[in-house]
Amino acid sequence: MTDFLIKRFVKNPEQVKENEVRENYAMLSTTTGIVVNLVLSIGKIIIGILSNSMSILSDGLNNITDAGSSVVTMIGFKMSQKKMDQDHPWGHGRMEYIAAFIVDLLIILVGIELFQSSIDKIIHPLTPNISEIAIVILVIAILAKLWLFVFYRKIAKKIDSSAIQATAYDSISDTVSTSVVLISTLVTKFTGYNIDGYVSILVAGFILFTGFKAVKEIVDLLLGTKPDPEFIQEIEEFTKNYPEIIGIHDIMVHDYGPGRKILSFHAEVPANSNIEKAHDVIDQLESDLYKKFSVITTIHMDPIAIHDEEINQMREIAEKIVKEISPEASIHDFRITNGGERVNMIFDLLLPFELEKQAEEIEKKIKERIHQENEKYYAVIKVEYPYY
Repeated sequence: MTDFLIKRFVKNPEQVKENEVRENYAMLSTTTGIVVNLVLSIGKIIIGILSNSMSILSDGLNNITDAGSSVVTMIGFKMSQKKMDQDHPWGHGRMEYIAAFIVDLLIILVGIELFQSSIDKIIHPLTPNISEIAIVILVIAILAKLWLFVFYRKIAKKIDSSAIQATAYDSISDTVSTSVVLISTLVTKFTGYNIDGYVSILVAGFILFTGFKAVKEIVDLLLGTKPDPEFIQEIEEFTKNYPEIIGIHDIMVHDYGPGRKILSFHAEVPANSNIEKAHDVIDQLESDLYKKFSVITTIHMDPIAIHDEEINQMREIAEKIVKEISPEASIHDFRITNGGERVNMIFDLLLPFELEKQAEEIEKKIKERIHQENEKYYAVIKVEYPYY
């Protein structure tokens, strides 16, 4: 069914990096969500009122917010596709994250409202009158929500959309909550025990848990999180195709929304390279990275002495000492200044974030060990932490 809808309503579905194609995917997912959720909400609300079931009514109201969430997602996605302008040189891609944030807040608000209504239902209980049609509608709703979850997740993965991914999370939470409501309904119908209010609290709690979890993920995206490790590895592997580049470090990725990433890093080249040739290689790499990964890249060129035996030996000494003191650490940008009586070994020390509190102690130990290696050696260290 999902593949049929994609073929029917999305032109050139494989060109997912094109804004128009991404927008068509988004319109398909949100429109489908609006229609399905409205149909489910109408059915549940009618059955909930007729059967005097708070849990079914709550589940129906939850579906109305799902339809509203799809509308918000649609608007946010439309706004995110706006082109860059004078005030927003990187475009409006983060509007998609903001739309997802609003959707998640709506989920939380629904959870709070359902929780309050459930408490009232427990204090003032009314025995539901459950019919066979109510059970059938709940089963259909569960199946429909399961399909929506698969549908949303497939599209979210195809176009790398956080907003649609948030909607997928909402769908699976609805599936669980409706399943709980169905169990409650069956228990009431066949045993006579009224657990409607208590089940409604469980539904509200699950909705709140899902909402807060999703909010955290979107807030992390808006604040800025470390990039996907697979993406970093792909960048590192890609640069190995350029023999003039010895290695790269200080990789930074800025996310301005799906398809809008800004990449920068330092590329090490032999110090005796022809500067114009090295510059051409860097320019070509920036261009190739854009073609391959659709990222705008800025590369800083670091000249490294690789043919100087004395410097190489000192670098090996520094690397060995660093690994002995802190196996998780690494060094880069190694160079020396030789004043005869004093040799400064200058390098950047890269430490994982979990060693931040021990950084001063580690730095001190490295300096002492290097000086013990040779009284002329003095380490000049700049401590850094990874951006990925």
